[in-house]
Amino acid sequence: MAETKKEGTGLKKETAAALSYVLGAITGIIFLIMEKDPFVRFHAMQSIAVTLVFFVASWLVGILGVVLGLTIFLAWIPALLGGVVWIGGFVLWLMLIYKAYSGEKWELPYIGKFVAKMI
Repeated sequence: MAETKKEGTGLKKETAAALSYVLGAITGIIFLIMEKDPFVRFHAMQSIAVTLVFFVASWLVGILGVVLGLTIFLAWIPALLGGVVWIGGFVLWLMLIYKAYSGEKWELPYIGKFVAKMI
């Protein structure tokens, strides 16, 4: 009886793609290295890119908070923006996990096209 060799993690491609989003860039890098399936690699790379974009957006909101925090009347704006960024990021994260688990190659605007060219 011949043994079949499992490549990568041995998970279904939909499961591996969904798991690539769970810890952001960390799991994205792990699945990008371990998996050879183009579907999984796309989602892993998109996970890394989304994490970087979210980090930069949070950083910019933080800088805005420092600048506007110097003015007492405008200090509420960065708090509101920060909340919107975090809630939006969380909803996007859940959607990406769901779409990957459903087997859909869902490309985010700009990020998805960039990732598709890289893979």
